[in-house]
Amino acid sequence: MDGGYDNGYKACPCFWGREPGSLIKLLSQHLSSFQGIFVLDVGCGEGKNSFYLASKGALVDALDVSEFAIKNARINWPASENINWQIADVRDMTLLDFHYDLAIAYGLLHCLSDTDQIMKTINKLKGATKVGGYNIVCAFNNRSQDLRAHPDFSPCLVGHDFYASFYADWELLECSDSDLTESHPHNMITHTHSMTRILARKLL
Repeated sequence: MDGGYDNGYKACPCFWGREPGSLIKLLSQHLSSFQGIFVLDVGCGEGKNSFYLASKGALVDALDVSEFAIKNARINWPASENINWQIADVRDMTLLDFHYDLAIAYGLLHCLSDTDQIMKTINKLKGATKVGGYNIVCAFNNRSQDLRAHPDFSPCLVGHDFYASFYADWELLECSDSDLTESHPHNMITHTHSMTRILARKLL
């Protein structure tokens, strides 16, 4: 489930850069403070989102299945009592109900093996979120994918509406299907992904 990114983690100590994701920044428009909130960041990669939130006072469980990602995270960021780095697979974990103020799946879901795993993971994150809390989902969808930069990766691609349907019972603060053009430092191949981005608030 490393998404074919381990080669990048091995080749570059800061594969994803240091700026938090756009939805993490957008959340600050809805939360006046991150101080003391409980955060679960699954598929945290090298931890840029986790560290950003922890630096603002959040208490973060940051986990990734890749030992290379977590190794880079520990190197890249100053030690913080606010972050619990874990090499772990969310699919194998039992999460406490209504425990987290924010659950993040940034670039994780399309790395799962099949649609059933995506469904189970989203439902697990929703169940672990407090009433009034938030989920952030950012995932490749099936509209258009250029995978030249990822020759060893076969993502599980589903429709934007598939992801949006999971949050029909939540308040959708952001729900978009747009293109992301990027390049990675280990091969510098410019490529474009169609991305679903969701920021949702749990109402009940």
